[in-house]
Amino acid sequence: MRKPQLDRHRDDHAPYDRALALTTPTRPRPGRLPPNRIEPQPHPTTLFQALKPRPLLTPPIKTVAAEVRKQVSREHSGSPHSSRRSSSSLGAVEMYTEDWVIVHRKYQYLSAAYSPVTPETQRERQKGLTRQVFEQDASGDERSGPEDTDDSRRSSASPEDTPRSSGASGIFDLRNLAADSLLPSLLERAAPEDVDRRNEALRRQHRPRALLTLYPAPDEEEAVERSSHPEPPREHFGQRILVKCLSLKFEIEIEPIFGILALYDVREKKKISENFYFDLNSDSMKGLLRAHGTCPAISTLARSAIFSVTYPSPDVFLVIKLEKVLQQGDISECCEPYMVMKEVDAAKNKEKLEKLRLAAEQFCTRLGRYRMPFAWTAVHLANIVSSAGQSERDSSDSEGERRPAWTERRRRVPQDRASSGDDACSFSSFRPATLTVTNFFKQEAERLSDEDLFKFLADMRRPSSLLRRLRPVTAQLKIDISPAPENPHFCLSPELLHVKPYPDPRARPTKEILEFPAREVYAPHTCYRNLLYVYPHCLNFSSRQGSVRNLAVRIQYMAGEDPSQALPVIFGKSSCSEFTREAFTPVVYHNKSPEFYEEFKLQLPACVTENHHLLFTFFHIGCQPRPGTALETPVGFTWIPLLQHGRLRSGPFCLPVAVDQPPPSYSVLTPDVALPGMRWVDGHKGVFSVELTAASSVHPQDPHLDKFFTLVHVLEEGAFPFRLKDSVLSEGTVEQELRAGLASLRLASPEPLVAFSHRVLDKLVHLVVRPPVIGGQMVNLGRGAFEAMAHVVSLVHRSLEAGQDGRAHCPLLAAYVHYAFRLPGTECSLPGGAPPVTVQAATLAHGSSRPTSLYLARSKSISSSNPDLAVAPGSVDDEVSRILANKGVDRSHSWVNSAYAPGGSKAVLRRAPPFCGAEPRQASDRSSSRASSYLEASAPPASRPRPTVHKLLHEELALQWVVSGSAVREAVLQHAWFFFQLMVKSMALHLLLGQRLDTPRKLRFPARFLDDIVALVGSVGLEIITRVHKDAELAERLNASLAFFLSDLLSLADRTFVFSLVRNHYKQVTTRLQSAPNPAALLTLRMDFTRILCSHEHYVTLNLPCCPLSPPASPSPSVSSTTSQGSTFSSQAPDPKVTSMFELSRPFRQQHFLAGLLLTELALALEPEAEGASVLHKKAIGAVHSLLCSHDTDPRFAEPAVKARVAELYLPLLSLARDTLPRLHDFAAKLDITLTPWPLCPRDGWSLAYCGGKPTASSRQVGGLGTFITWEDLSTLEIQGSPGTKDEMEHEALVDGNLATEASLIVLDTLEIIVQTVVLSEARESVLGAVLKVVLFSLGSSQSALFLQHGLATQRALVSKFPELLFEEDTELCADLCLRLLRHCGSRISAIRTQASASLYLLMRQNFEIGHNFARVKMQVTMSLSSLVGTTQNFSEEHLRRSLKTILTYAEEDVGLRDSTFAEQVQDLMFNLHMILTDTVKMKEHQEDPEMLIDLMYRIARGYQGSPDLRLTWLQNMAGKHAELGNHAEAAQCMVHAAALVAEYLALLEDSRHLPVGCVSFQNISSNVLEESAISDDILSPDEEGFCSGKHFTELGLVGLLEQAAAYFTMSGPAHIPILGAQCPPPSTLTLGSPDLDPSLPPQSSGWERVFGTYFRVGFYGTRFGDLDEQEFVYKEPSITKLAEISHRLEEFYTERFGEDVVEIIKDSNPVDKAKLDPQKAYIQITYVEPHFDTYELKDRVTYFDRNYGLRTFLFCTPFTPDGRAHGELPEQHKRKTLLSTEHAFPYIKTRIRVCHREETVLTPVEVAIEDMQKKTRELAFATDQDPPDAKMLQMVLQGSVGPTVNQGPLEVAQVFLAEIPEDPKLFRHHNKLRLCFKDFCKKCEDALRKNKALIGQDQKEYHRELERHYCRLREALQPLLTQRLPHLLAPTPANLRNSLNRASFRKADL
Repeated sequence: MRKPQLDRHRDDHAPYDRALALTTPTRPRPGRLPPNRIEPQPHPTTLFQALKPRPLLTPPIKTVAAEVRKQVSREHSGSPHSSRRSSSSLGAVEMYTEDWVIVHRKYQYLSAAYSPVTPETQRERQKGLTRQVFEQDASGDERSGPEDTDDSRRSSASPEDTPRSSGASGIFDLRNLAADSLLPSLLERAAPEDVDRRNEALRRQHRPRALLTLYPAPDEEEAVERSSHPEPPREHFGQRILVKCLSLKFEIEIEPIFGILALYDVREKKKISENFYFDLNSDSMKGLLRAHGTCPAISTLARSAIFSVTYPSPDVFLVIKLEKVLQQGDISECCEPYMVMKEVDAAKNKEKLEKLRLAAEQFCTRLGRYRMPFAWTAVHLANIVSSAGQSERDSSDSEGERRPAWTERRRRVPQDRASSGDDACSFSSFRPATLTVTNFFKQEAERLSDEDLFKFLADMRRPSSLLRRLRPVTAQLKIDISPAPENPHFCLSPELLHVKPYPDPRARPTKEILEFPAREVYAPHTCYRNLLYVYPHCLNFSSRQGSVRNLAVRIQYMAGEDPSQALPVIFGKSSCSEFTREAFTPVVYHNKSPEFYEEFKLQLPACVTENHHLLFTFFHIGCQPRPGTALETPVGFTWIPLLQHGRLRSGPFCLPVAVDQPPPSYSVLTPDVALPGMRWVDGHKGVFSVELTAASSVHPQDPHLDKFFTLVHVLEEGAFPFRLKDSVLSEGTVEQELRAGLASLRLASPEPLVAFSHRVLDKLVHLVVRPPVIGGQMVNLGRGAFEAMAHVVSLVHRSLEAGQDGRAHCPLLAAYVHYAFRLPGTECSLPGGAPPVTVQAATLAHGSSRPTSLYLARSKSISSSNPDLAVAPGSVDDEVSRILANKGVDRSHSWVNSAYAPGGSKAVLRRAPPFCGAEPRQASDRSSSRASSYLEASAPPASRPRPTVHKLLHEELALQWVVSGSAVREAVLQHAWFFFQLMVKSMALHLLLGQRLDTPRKLRFPARFLDDIVALVGSVGLEIITRVHKDAELAERLNASLAFFLSDLLSLADRTFVFSLVRNHYKQVTTRLQSAPNPAALLTLRMDFTRILCSHEHYVTLNLPCCPLSPPASPSPSVSSTTSQGSTFSSQAPDPKVTSMFELSRPFRQQHFLAGLLLTELALALEPEAEGASVLHKKAIGAVHSLLCSHDTDPRFAEPAVKARVAELYLPLLSLARDTLPRLHDFAAKLDITLTPWPLCPRDGWSLAYCGGKPTASSRQVGGLGTFITWEDLSTLEIQGSPGTKDEMEHEALVDGNLATEASLIVLDTLEIIVQTVVLSEARESVLGAVLKVVLFSLGSSQSALFLQHGLATQRALVSKFPELLFEEDTELCADLCLRLLRHCGSRISAIRTQASASLYLLMRQNFEIGHNFARVKMQVTMSLSSLVGTTQNFSEEHLRRSLKTILTYAEEDVGLRDSTFAEQVQDLMFNLHMILTDTVKMKEHQEDPEMLIDLMYRIARGYQGSPDLRLTWLQNMAGKHAELGNHAEAAQCMVHAAALVAEYLALLEDSRHLPVGCVSFQNISSNVLEESAISDDILSPDEEGFCSGKHFTELGLVGLLEQAAAYFTMSGPAHIPILGAQCPPPSTLTLGSPDLDPSLPPQSSGWERVFGTYFRVGFYGTRFGDLDEQEFVYKEPSITKLAEISHRLEEFYTERFGEDVVEIIKDSNPVDKAKLDPQKAYIQITYVEPHFDTYELKDRVTYFDRNYGLRTFLFCTPFTPDGRAHGELPEQHKRKTLLSTEHAFPYIKTRIRVCHREETVLTPVEVAIEDMQKKTRELAFATDQDPPDAKMLQMVLQGSVGPTVNQGPLEVAQVFLAEIPEDPKLFRHHNKLRLCFKDFCKKCEDALRKNKALIGQDQKEYHRELERHYCRLREALQPLLTQRLPHLLAPTPANLRNSLNRASFRKADL
């Protein structure tokens, strides 16, 4: 603490200096800097020597300390005058100058109550966390190089045309890759023990020291144990604004003007601040007054002030008043020049100005000490705040509706600036504003009072203000208004004391202006303040004879009646001395009844006597200089005695005024007494109104408090007789008056009672512990004082109810107990005046000759945790000594040394309180006197003349509480916490100051006091039980208060005694629970009670964790050590003592008392039939969680050995978790939200034990852990939280990553312990299998890179030690492991790849060493790779290639297997895997292209024809992809192929008639299945290990595949279902008719076109397609897909891939000339095609199903003309017929099949005509022969055939091609064939007409006749053309002529 800074002080002020008080301010408030806020003024040297801080000596071995903290006030005064009649003023001064005594427990700050784990502290501890790297978050540098996205988009290779990578190319690529780093020790043959030790050492690196730091903070709503030291008592301040006066300028400058600022509240009609006087005059103007002034004090030159407003409102005004030097003339005359003259007219009015200046100078010279009113104005602060704009409020509070933290709820204090007043008019946060006030209103002589001012202010707020109509006084006053800064520099308090920081005492200061709050303010006085304000209101001298017009009132503070006894205690105004002996009111010219607005501020002396009075002298001021006339003529006198019956007088007075000077001894009388021989104005009537207001922390303005303080002072002084008002007190009557005074304290007004609460409580405590002795007899006032204390506490509580914390504690009272309370009559010093040190208690023995080790080993005695044991006083220490001796603990490092021991000594930082007026030697002697003088056996101090009786406060409080009546007891119970805390501090000070800390705990307190404590705890416990259902809130408060009291007793009293109190209370509650109607409420209170008890800072030590529970185990158990343990496990029975410590057994609860209570509560809460289960669950689990967090952050438990001991206290958590697991976890649903803190609790306990390096596990626990390791949800830990800012989300991700990693590593540590423990046990196989499954599960989940490195190391060690787990029976584990390892081999993180590659290589090597081949691993790895490629989207083949190269490198460098074929087999496997990866690259590139993706999957599946398992896998992958795309028919084909594959294998393996003979059996379903016949004996060796071992290669598997195929067929539609082995069509299908019908005939209205697919030929042209360039495919699309639909789909897809304006669709079907295409574009040609069947095929394809199933050939026709047009005249119309053959038949396992053969045929025009006529003939025949007949269709076909209006109809065709005989003989046959077609056509027309005639009715006869006429005309027209004969028709046909009837003979057209 810094030495107080000094300031200058005038010597003449010393006799009446302000008293120096000492206080420590509260937490920093705006403008305050704690501590030592005030810089004291100079004082006598002796006092400052007594106040000088002493160094704090706190040896590290001490556990408890008491600090004496300096109070520092802003008051500075000399020593108060000694006076018997000063009432309690001397006591008040001492109270503000005494030091605070604060009791500290050394380790209390480490308890969960005072160092809670909150989200803020949690975040602070999480700052040093290392970011865990996860696969999803892998950085860019871990990935492969950036790929060319354009190239990858453009390359769309055809998988069929791209040959599979050859072995040579695969070898070349793989050998040129760079391998990852190798593990240096992987190839070494090390012992398993060495590997385990190395793995454990690596796991221990970089682990967080505090595990629960990673977990969310405990729920603050449940933190009932949360406590904090109250804020120190502080001076009250409201919202503070800073007002700076910058400049004041008038139109004319002729005289000095002085300003006054003050705040007024119009609504309350009250002035709410004292005046602030400022002077902005220029030096020339100030020079006019040099004749009247001395050197002004720096404090009077202030131009800025800080105003405080507790209750801000829109009605607050800043009023500015201006005064000038008194001059002749009234106010209006004096204001006229300022209102008339302007600065611009200065030259014109030069003579007038000079005249005015001359007159002003004369008046200043003669009347410079007098003032007169001039002008005023007001500033509406609400307008300033709103116009300046509200600044941004607390941005931290606007983040959402954040529930206030528990500690925040406890720290609400009354009159907080942020919460009091009108929020809409807050003065605490607004933008600074600079105002220029230009209009002032002249003062009116008749309206100067405050009442008139309030009317003016109210009028100013009206729009039509009368003031605005008045002519103003023009001026410019510039002021700055802003919120006051936090720590303003150069600030003076209202007492003119320096407020830190005050760097330069010569700088112009800023004044703090004292507030007069508009309403009550409930805040205690914390510093010395003794101010008096005098307000003269009015004077009526109208009846006074003589010249009494210019009246001035002079005020003086008189210490006696002599004029020289006027004290300089009146504060100066501006530009004057700091204090003056007299002051004058302003003068109103020629007014005999003036009104005043003046405020006089006086500093009252510390001791006011009966002679002190205010003297008012009334003068007539002569404004005109006349010869023989005095300047001042006294015209009246009056006075006010300041004390009346020992009380300071205040309030309004109406005083008579004497004409004559008062006679001697007038000061003891009031002016109301008519003194003989004196003349009075107006016949002794009251003519002078004045008001006194005190702002004093010495003089209470309440009669009841005044009476109480006076009576106490009388008793202390023994001054009898004593006059109290109208009665005289003697020794016989004072007791009765004192009891009445105690009873009347409850009648005191709340505001002064709260203000003087510290002083009242001090006096009450004094009456309790120092009962007065009157007439030689002790007066026992303990009961009355206790009752008064209870009522005072209740009144204070009630007054400050709004400011109570969460437990209804009053912060004011809490601060009093913690800081201000001290034992009366004690002095905080050590014998001999030595510097204060901590006092160490040696409980083993007394005397300084004991060894130091005893002090180190036992700082406090640890009593037995069993309250039932009746032990002798020394047996506890003996017991603990035996424990320590048995353990052999090194005290320098063990928990038992002083750093971790419970309780302990208390150290003291003390300073002797200052004694006013004492000599240095006397102060030193008092300081060094023994502080134990207050004890009962001590003699009364020699300095006190009266005998006193000394009692102990805690004993009296306990006694009075126990014996109190019902009314008082009720009041005490309402606020029991206060009395408990008072008792605790009294006990601590009793032990400390009485030098009793070296006394054994059992002897510290007398038995009668302990009996009272037992009775008190029992009665309070009974109240809790009985009130829990009547007044639950009070019961909750009592419960917490009692728990805190017992917790404090653990640090002071015998622990055995305290534990017995706890046990008795539990018995009370348990008894009540049996009959309670609602036991849940009582159980909740008991849970809170337990949690508070367990929050003690020495909770761990109080549980005696040092007792041996089990044999010591090595930190790293080796196989040899575990062998012994395993033998014990398998053969010997466990030690019952050890086993009992793993359960909540009676030995455990006796050994660990508090831990037993807590865990018992947890067990009861987790019972299924527990009442209020959800609430109790939350509370119980929260209590354990909070305690574990506290241990985790406690530096005393940082050592691993200590952590191991702490963990033993929570061993029953394992069994609790095991037994209640079904209720804690619902594996069918998510975790119960109320139990979120639970999952880490058992792991934390175990982790603490394991971190200590001493894992302990008995046989029973290992068996139990076998169930724990099935908790697969451990590795799926999720922390959910509301989304926040980016930084918050990143921080949350950081913490969650570390938490998930640490939780998984704890599981890994536990698994290692289990493996080492059960290595030789009978349960080895089952447990090890479960361990391996958990390891595999953790490797398969999303884990961090750090965990995966350790997890893979553990996996290698596990498989190395127990290979039979993988290679003997179960292949599922091997397959699972291979899949996990292969996935991690493809990781983007190199460290993971390194570990995974090492694990995979060792797995292959181990399998090879067992059977000289690793066929199983080889097959599983290959299958795993195919599975990964088929199912994983973000698989990285580039990183997997590097891992393959790493494995290849291991094989090449493995010296031990060079002579075997292992390296060659590894190389073959790696190359095979590498080729598979090559094929998967394109799959990645074409994820959005379903056709290309299916093609790639098809190719990979085809490549696995030699591996049936892998081909089956890929067929299933393809089926899944097809089903996802909606291609159910293709998915069914995939499953059919899979079934055929399985059937082929089953036929090879065994010959069963009921099974298919192979894939041939399925060719009736699809001819494509013959592909599966590639598997034969030379490819597959069924006996080879690992092949075809899947579940599908069985009869049940075959049936399952067929069922899946049937299901897919069903989803595709019933018409798609093929019938295996059926020789006839399905009943549901439709027969087309005769098999000789042409397939091109479309069925009319059949509807089957809506069932089967539609086919299109798609051609790709352009280099952008890559290998697809110039490739043709047949696409199968869903039924009724239009050409425009597929065209739009492909165009949109490739446009998105290649970009805009790149893709073009070729609209025609003509051959594409690539030379004419733009090489920068991509072209797609799409053509509709139809299935085509040869004539022989139609015989077998009868049904629609047949004609849409197994399709290989497709046809499309393209019309063209020789000139390039598509259509032309009949003679030039040609047609191109294109036949396309595909590689496989539709439907297939793909939706597009490449065209393998293309054949084109060009028809001449006559051949086209022949086809057209044949088509029309077929249509007629179909319509005629249709059964049942369709008349409408028949008439439609007829109309199109014989109608005369048909364009290019039959007649025109005949006329074009049959009119002339062709010249070319080659065309004769075509000519003749066309004639035959026409003849057949006519015959069919005739048949159709005949059929139509039979079908029509009478209404269509005419229509039929019309058709017949048209037919006849057509036949007549055709007759000559058909009868014409060819000349050479019958001639032999040359050999080179074409056979026109054979399609194959059609020639290619050369056009």
